[in-house]
Amino acid sequence: QIDKYLYAMRLSDETLIDVMARFRREMKNGLSRDFNPTAAVKMLPTFVRSIPDGSEKGDFIALDLGGSYFRILRVKVSHEKKQTVQMESEIYNTPEDIMHGSGTRLFDHVAECLGDFMEKQQIKDKKLPVGFTFSFPCRQSKLDEGILITWTKRFKASGVEGADVVRLLNRAIKKRGDYDADIMAVVNDTVGTMMTCGFDDQRCEVGLIIGTGTNACYMEEMRHIDLVEGDEGRMCINTEWGAFGDDGSLEDIRTEFDREIDRGSLNPGKQLFEKMVSGLYMGELVRLILVKMAKEGLLFEGRITPELLTKGKFETKHVSAIEKSKEGLNKAKEILTRLGVEPSHEDCIAVQHVCTIVSFRSANLVASTLGAILNQLRDNKGVGRLRTTVGVDGSLYKMHPQYARRLHKTTRRLVPDSEVRFLLSESGSGKGAAMVTAVAYRLSEQHRLIDETLAEFKLTHEQLLQVKKRMRAEMEAGLKKKTHETAKVKMLPTFVRSTPDGTENGDFLALDLGGTNFRVLLVKIRSGKRRTVEMHNKIYAIPIEVMQGTGEELFDHIVTCISDFLDYMGIKGARLPLGFTFSFPCKQTSLDAGILLNWTKGFKATDCEGEDVVYLLREGIKRREEFDLDVVAVVNDTVGTMMTCAYEDPNCEIGLIVGTGSNACYMEEMRNIEMVDGEQGRMCVNTEWGAFGDNGCLDDIRTIYDKAVDDYSLNAGKQRYEKMISGMYLGEIVRNILIDFTKRGFLFRGQISETLKTRHIFETKFLSQIERDSWRLLLGSPEIILVSVRGCTFVGGLFTMSSEFLVMLTAKSREGLEGHCKGPCTLCSVGAVGPLSPIAIVSFYSFSRIMHQTVKDLAPNCDVTFLLSEDGSGKGAALITAVGCRLRDAEQ
Repeated sequence: QIDKYLYAMRLSDETLIDVMARFRREMKNGLSRDFNPTAAVKMLPTFVRSIPDGSEKGDFIALDLGGSYFRILRVKVSHEKKQTVQMESEIYNTPEDIMHGSGTRLFDHVAECLGDFMEKQQIKDKKLPVGFTFSFPCRQSKLDEGILITWTKRFKASGVEGADVVRLLNRAIKKRGDYDADIMAVVNDTVGTMMTCGFDDQRCEVGLIIGTGTNACYMEEMRHIDLVEGDEGRMCINTEWGAFGDDGSLEDIRTEFDREIDRGSLNPGKQLFEKMVSGLYMGELVRLILVKMAKEGLLFEGRITPELLTKGKFETKHVSAIEKSKEGLNKAKEILTRLGVEPSHEDCIAVQHVCTIVSFRSANLVASTLGAILNQLRDNKGVGRLRTTVGVDGSLYKMHPQYARRLHKTTRRLVPDSEVRFLLSESGSGKGAAMVTAVAYRLSEQHRLIDETLAEFKLTHEQLLQVKKRMRAEMEAGLKKKTHETAKVKMLPTFVRSTPDGTENGDFLALDLGGTNFRVLLVKIRSGKRRTVEMHNKIYAIPIEVMQGTGEELFDHIVTCISDFLDYMGIKGARLPLGFTFSFPCKQTSLDAGILLNWTKGFKATDCEGEDVVYLLREGIKRREEFDLDVVAVVNDTVGTMMTCAYEDPNCEIGLIVGTGSNACYMEEMRNIEMVDGEQGRMCVNTEWGAFGDNGCLDDIRTIYDKAVDDYSLNAGKQRYEKMISGMYLGEIVRNILIDFTKRGFLFRGQISETLKTRHIFETKFLSQIERDSWRLLLGSPEIILVSVRGCTFVGGLFTMSSEFLVMLTAKSREGLEGHCKGPCTLCSVGAVGPLSPIAIVSFYSFSRIMHQTVKDLAPNCDVTFLLSEDGSGKGAALITAVGCRLRDAEQ
């Protein structure tokens, strides 16, 4: 009969799974900026970004306000042999007249209790960090702020809703004047519970309260939280799931008894889910059922007593007592007798059954909403099976003899692909507030020290102007015959005197050597109204043993690749003009002669430095005796880049490479190039700026990390500027930063893995991935993510030096135009290429923004356009060859 009477309270698994899906939708709405204002489940960001990692230490105060009792704790976290927590606490009463009075009285009471506690602890003279567990719905924009949305759990103090509870408490403390406190965090009791359990089990990422009220929190991915800026890491979300159903989404499973409970509550129409499951209402729910059943003659032979009709007489603790397996029936008789009824044995069995149905429904509904959170966590992690821990607190969960077992069983049935451990919070949410404060204190200290360390990477405007001045001096030294030999920035003439004019025509071969891959291209250039460039290319690997073998082996390998390409294209019989992009410092004596000054980028082939690379190539072709080529030009990759972009934009007069290495070239006035005879016209100068600073002029801005990278490089003391900004070294700089931070205890609990010790294991491409947040799951804890992003971003700040030099080159180019242009503006296009190039946003997240903004700030009178060299410097070599052929033919 009872089962039939309470059929609506017995929820099938199908219904529970449906409730789970509904709650998942509510979670999504609450996280969305568009839907949050009208969402019933508010999904409030808590600004708690990390659980304890075991390195926390210090002396903290925790306040815990959430019911008729108010608790204050002193929590000492120490690291003598292992991390230990010592707690001393005091419980203070919160009278009903204060709960229902003014907000000023309430917070004066809290401040008075805190003063009393500090007096007893003899710490009134200390300003300790304080964590405030405030177990009511609050909207937060930072960790130490909480705007009360609405009171719950019988609290109705006036003037608090819509106000910041931290500010109200600080005002009350300041009014007293006898002590000071640093309130670092305000947290919900669910967050406190999660943090308490997270101290013991670092898998804990859900906090659950089932007591007087009910609620849950969990660690959500920042990318899903529209209400907070940023995509990196995670943040704890306070679901405030007690309001689930306030929008009518649970009407089909609410019973007449649920509706009667709601009508008689302090907040009708609100917290409907909480009223169906929590301890504040469970006893009353059972009483209403018993009254109706008695009225219909199903219980107590129809007898109804004044006590049974009195609201609040049947408490939730009575439900727990009656459901005890052995003494439950005796307890039922005892409790019912006190209510004035004379129950029969059958009445006691029936009442016990009613209690079971009501409490079982509560456990089932909580399992459904918890299941939705677990599914969200599993999907966020992209795993097939989730392993996690749920920290639990609350009187109903702790005191009811069957509740925990039922909740666990139903949860595992509804979410079979999650391995869930339920961990009871023995110390309550107060300890958790202290742990939130401890984590906040740790992160605050870490970030302060990290910012101090990384500040060296963030160059000021004044420093950049100083660097610009030094670079200008180095450029002048490189251009002058008297100082050229000792200059570090070599300013090498390239003998490229003209950019394409559109009349170039013919088929050309191009070679592109500058890294571990070598490219051979056939470039078909057609002039006329519809200019076209058609390219065919093939990429060949340069094995490390060839890169660091003999020069003869290297050039024989290059010629073998050319031979294969000519066979592949079917053009071995033709003697084609060839342009050779050779991306290493060369001193040129003509367009087709380049003396290698020194290898860079990992190349170490012997018998090449000091030799003409065109001669070495021609000798390799002769040794092959299969084909002949007309080597017209040897060029640097920067020159090739400039020529490629100049074909599209005649204003392009600078070439920039920021990839494995870094370099730039530009069109200089012949009158300024003392190393080459003649003063008419212009010539492209290859700056070889990677060596800037080799004379010590950048030592004041080089960090200990730059020096470490240089010390362990193949060419210590050389190419210092390149080692500060180029792709070959940025990842290694970050790896050294991470090692240093780990040694200082900022990361990975101070444990340096063998992998992290491996040089070059942290590739430069990781910087972009981390800044774009795709490494979130691999890095794990949010503070590691934030530190890594911080490190990558600060290192990215060095790119502003590249911007400085672009400004310098633009100014140099402008000097040649001053006789023709009377206005303050120069239109200058910069051809750029390389995996870190400013246009290649997909390759490095911050570079474009930093580069463009810095150039704009430092050269406000220059209109600079960046063009990405889509086809690389190989096409540029072909165009230089085409220009060289055109000029040669004209001379002949």
